[in-house]
Amino acid sequence: MSSSEEVGGGGGDGGGPSSRRRRRGVGNNGVWPEPFLEALATQMAIDASRSIGRLVAAQALSNVFQVCSTWRTVSRSDLLWQNLSNRIWNRHHLLRPTWHDEYVYWHQTSNNYRHRRYVYHTLHFVPSNNDDNHNNDNLSCRRLALSDHHLAAGFSDGSVQLFHLPTRVHLSTFRPQQRDRLGRYSRAISGIILSDEKLVFASLDGDIHVVLIGGAEQPPPHRAHLGDVVNDGALVDFTGCDRWWVGLYAGVPGRAFHVWNSETEELIFADGDLTDPEAVTGWHLLTELTDLVGRVRITARDTAVTCTGPRLVVIDLLNQGLILRERSFQQELIVGSFDATSESLVAVDVRSIATVHRTEDLDESCRFNVRGASQRGVVGSMNNSGYGVMCLGGVIIRVWEVENGVYLYSLRERIGEVNAMHADERHIVACSSDGTIHLWDFGAQ
Repeated sequence: MSSSEEVGGGGGDGGGPSSRRRRRGVGNNGVWPEPFLEALATQMAIDASRSIGRLVAAQALSNVFQVCSTWRTVSRSDLLWQNLSNRIWNRHHLLRPTWHDEYVYWHQTSNNYRHRRYVYHTLHFVPSNNDDNHNNDNLSCRRLALSDHHLAAGFSDGSVQLFHLPTRVHLSTFRPQQRDRLGRYSRAISGIILSDEKLVFASLDGDIHVVLIGGAEQPPPHRAHLGDVVNDGALVDFTGCDRWWVGLYAGVPGRAFHVWNSETEELIFADGDLTDPEAVTGWHLLTELTDLVGRVRITARDTAVTCTGPRLVVIDLLNQGLILRERSFQQELIVGSFDATSESLVAVDVRSIATVHRTEDLDESCRFNVRGASQRGVVGSMNNSGYGVMCLGGVIIRVWEVENGVYLYSLRERIGEVNAMHADERHIVACSSDGTIHLWDFGAQ
C-alpha cells in the first residue's frame, strides 16, 4: 500500500474545524457525529499499528472509509491525519501541503525502508586545519546526527561538520572554544543534538557548545557549559530533546547522570552510580579511543534509558534522576549496539543475541540472532518506524524489523570498517574509517 488512495482515499485538503462539522446519518437507526468517527478511525489505525505493524494501519483506515459515504467523509479531515501522523509516524511538524500528504509520505518511505528501495550517496568531510591535528588521516568520526534537512558529523579533534541533506553540500565546520586539554582526545565529540534550527554538541572533557543554524551567516558556537573533568569524569555520551540535555559521565563515583534544562542551559542535577564500575575506562577515553562505556537515550518527554555492559536503567528526569526501572544481564551487552525509541530498545550481547525490550517496563518483547557479531564489531541504531540497523564486523549493514525480530535484508554496499552510524525514519548514515560518509536515502520520491 504505497499510493495515496490506499492510505487515505479522500484527499487531504482538510474538512474544516470540528465545531462546524454536521451530523450525518448512518442507515435508519441514528446519527454518528464526525468527531466520534474520527476518534474511532484513529483508534483502529493505532491498534493495527501496534498489533501488526505501522504499514498495516493504512489498510485498517481503508476498511473504515469503505463502510459508507458518511465514514468516507471523515477521510477528508486534516485533523485526523495530523493525529495519525503524530501517533504512528512520530511527525509533529508539517513539511508538506497537508497532514494527509505528510502521512502518505511517511507511509511510502517506511514501505521503501522495508523493501530495500533507496538511493545511495557518499560525502567526504572537509580536512581539518586544526593545529592540534597534525595528521588528518587519523581524524575519526565519533558521532553522527540527522534532522529533516541537515546531517552533522562530530570528530575526534572536537570539530563538527554540517551538511545540507537535499544537496549533500558541506555548509560549515564548527570548532569548540580553545582551552587546556587533559588528554589527546579530551575534545573528541561525545554527543550531538541536531534540529534544523539548532546544533548542540558535547565533548569528552564535558564542554557543551550551542550554535544556531539556518541563517545566511553561521555564527560561531557559544559554550553553554564548561566541563570539569577532574570533578565529574569524562562525558562519554550526550543526548537531548526540546526540554532536556542528558549527559552520561564515567570517572568519578556518584556523578553518572547530568541533566540540564535545554531552554535555560541550566544544570538541574548531577547524580547516579551507574558507571562507577567503568571509572577507569572513562579516564582512558581521554587518551585513547577505546570501546564505548555507555549510551543514553531520551525515550519519553521526561524519562531516559541508559545502557552499560551489564545494566539497563530508566531514570526520571523530573525527579533528580530517580531510577524508575532497571535490568541486569548475565551476558554482557555490547554498548555500541544499543539504541532506544519511545516504544522499544534493542541491544546485542556477547553471544550475538539481540534482545528487544519495551521501554515502558523493560519487559522483553522478542529476541533474535544477529549472526556474525563480535564483541568489538557491532554498531547499532534504531528509528521511530521500528527498523533496527546494525553493522556487523565493521563491514555488513543489516536491517531488521526490531519489534518482532524479523530480519529484512543487508544493504548492497560494502563500506569498510564503520566508526559511527545513525538511522532515522528516512536515512541511514555511516562513516567508514577511510573518511567517507555513506548515506542511504529511503525517502518517497
